Amino acid sequence: MKILVTGAAGFIGFHVSQLLLSHGHEIIGLDNINDYYDTSLKFARLNMLGVTESNASIFNKPTLSSKFPEFRFVRLDLSDKESLLALFRNEQFDVVCNLAAQAGVRYSLENPSAYIDSNIVGFLNILEGCRHNNVKHLVYASSSSVYGLNKKVPFETSDSVDHPISLYAASKKSNELMAHTYSHLYGFKTTGLRFFTVYGPWGRPDMAMFLFTKAMLSNKPINVFNQGKMERDFTYIADITEGVVRIVEDNHTERYNSKQLYNLYNIGNNKSIKLMDFIEAIEHKLGVKAQKNLMDMQPGDVEKTWANVDSLIRDYDYSPNTPINEGVNAFIDWYRGFYNV
Repeated sequence: MKILVTGAAGFIGFHVSQLLLSHGHEIIGLDNINDYYDTSLKFARLNMLGVTESNASIFNKPTLSSKFPEFRFVRLDLSDKESLLALFRNEQFDVVCNLAAQAGVRYSLENPSAYIDSNIVGFLNILEGCRHNNVKHLVYASSSSVYGLNKKVPFETSDSVDHPISLYAASKKSNELMAHTYSHLYGFKTTGLRFFTVYGPWGRPDMAMFLFTKAMLSNKPINVFNQGKMERDFTYIADITEGVVRIVEDNHTERYNSKQLYNLYNIGNNKSIKLMDFIEAIEHKLGVKAQKNLMDMQPGDVEKTWANVDSLIRDYDYSPNTPINEGVNAFIDWYRGFYNV
């Protein structure tokens, strides 16, 4: 298939592009390479896909990969409607995998406009591109953040998500509503994936795994929110990638009748890990005792996440299951190698 992967220079988009290429698909990777975090990491990911920094820096010009003949990269912002719709018209994608978004719960308190531009306006432009160019299936990133103040665990996709507590979460809930509307009105399939605390090699520098490892190797304290009384459904990147690709490659449209064009899935490890146990796994791998700066709960954060993945198992015979120690060890091995620590 010919597949558009947005956010291809990002953590999840990079891994998804790699796996889809290994399966023989033609991939157009798209990213605006914004400076939300260190762009050198984004360019390093693209380099693994055979795209140089100088080529990737040019806007609106597709760049061929030196490593993968079926991969092209284009630097483009989703909010640039005219350029994005021109790309859809020119390429005629079979499937779109939208992993581009302004990420981060806490950053949404500082720069709310970035979330509207990317996650609302940009997502609308993606929907319009799919609508007008006969895209068969849109797979898009949602987030466990949509569960907001929900107290019942594990979280299920049938739960009410009417109480988001960050603009990031509200933008992701909006994506789900917008996708439902377009599936209903225009008859193409949309699948939202609620990711739960993704971590692993090539991960984002603003995430706990990265922040903790960097600080502990530098003999600096780590910030531990809510006095450490937090739990997360940590999900390893290879598990996330496998789930995304299974859904992207799903051509069994007979599974869906007209009332089932719209779908939502949790992708999580189906268990909740205490934050202190997560830190202990990092300590064990590094051989370093963390200096913990215990802090209050931050605005927009939740105390516990836990995914029910029964529907993912039912429909795709798949459940993420990488043990936390295995995933932590893989990340730290990558970190030491990449940063020569």
